[in-house]
Parts: sequence; C-alpha cells; structure tokens
Amino acid sequence: MSLAGEGAVAIWHDIAPEGRGEFYAWHGQEHMPERVGIPGFLRGRRYVAIEASLEFFNLYEALSVETLKGQDYTARVNAPTPWTLSTVKHFRSVARSICRVAHTAGPSQGGLIATLRYDVADEKAAEHRAKLLRQTIPDLLAKPGIAGVHLLTADAEASGVATAEQKARGVANTVPRWVLLLEGWGDEVDFIALAKAELAAGKLEALGAEGPFDLGLYRHQVTRTKTPWSAG
Repeated sequence: MSLAGEGAVAIWHDIAPEGRGEFYAWHGQEHMPERVGIPGFLRGRRYVAIEASLEFFNLYEALSVETLKGQDYTARVNAPTPWTLSTVKHFRSVARSICRVAHTAGPSQGGLIATLRYDVADEKAAEHRAKLLRQTIPDLLAKPGIAGVHLLTADAEASGVATAEQKARGVANTVPRWVLLLEGWGDEVDFIALAKAELAAGKLEALGAEGPFDLGLYRHQVTRTKTPWSAG
C-alpha cells in the first residue's frame, strides 16, 4: 500500500527494561492518539524488531513535510505531557528523521517491514533516486510477498531541531538521511532472506549509496488512524 501522504516521521529507538511496560501503555493510550490527532497527520504505526540494531520502529504519515514543520506539530513536541516526560527518559539510542516521501508504491500494507538506513552524497542523489525508480523498486514490487516499497529522504534542517521532547530524553537524535522501506505479507523466514539479499550493501553501493548501512527487520504491532485529539 502506498504511504498515506507526502511527509513522514520515521523513528527508531530502544527502551530501557524498567520502562518497557510504561512505554507500551503510554504509546498506545496517549502518544499515538495524540500524534494522529494533529491536523495533517494521517496514520501511525509501530513495529518491534525481529532482527535489528534498534528494537522499535515507528512511522507517522502526514500530508506533507510542511505539516511536520508547521505550528501544530511544533507546539505538540515542545509541550510534552507529564506522561510523555516520565516515559521518554527510558528511551535509548534514538534515530529520527522528518522525511519527504520521495516515492511510494504497493498493493497493500504488510505485517513485516524492513528498514534500510543509509546515505548518498549530494552530487549522486538524483542519479541514485533515478536508478531506484527505474529498476530496483519495480523489481522489488515484483517479488513474491512484497506489499509495498517506499523511499524517504530526510529534511536535515527540520530533523535537526532540538525539541522539548528530545531534551527530555537527554540525548541527541541521529538523523538518517535516506530510508528505504520494504513491506511484506508472507512468512518471516522468507521475508528476512529476501530483504537481506535485495537490500544488501553491495547492491546499494552499485546504485551510488554510501554506508554505514543499517538494515532492520520488524514485525507490526499496532496501527492508529485518524482520531480526535485526545491529550495535551
């Protein structure tokens, strides 16, 4: 399934063991409803690692990057609720990008997702994207069990803004500049093998990409669609 809008917030992180229960309660009961209640936010999804360097992957889809740089979202991330403040102190090793959806395609939403974080030199960006769109993405969509393929590129300036929520976590985010998402609907073992083969560093390097490459394999936990504002 294509992503719902032209903007996305992509977040990867770990959680300290002592904060795990609180994280699940907060994320499902307050945080996701709050986020998708923001004007222009359309859908939120959370995944948990099958095999990845960071345990959780969260994806919020929005109408545009301008939505993500607008006053409604900015006001929310700079006025965290008490529950947010008590929960985010348990976050570890956060990677977060405010992204443009450079391309999105696919027939459905899969219960499995591979996330590939990497870099591309500015002078190679246009060529890299063209190669992905011309062959790599169509080839991936033709593979058995693939539900969708999405290419995200970070808005570096917007992603680098230090919000009150980030300050409450106590550590700076890393900002992945390029993100390729591969959604699947089949068995985990088959999807993992396909993702590792098709998103291998050598294949991306041949398209002009640069490391470090970070491939994460995740299963879906929860989706939240548009809902009335419920917190804050």
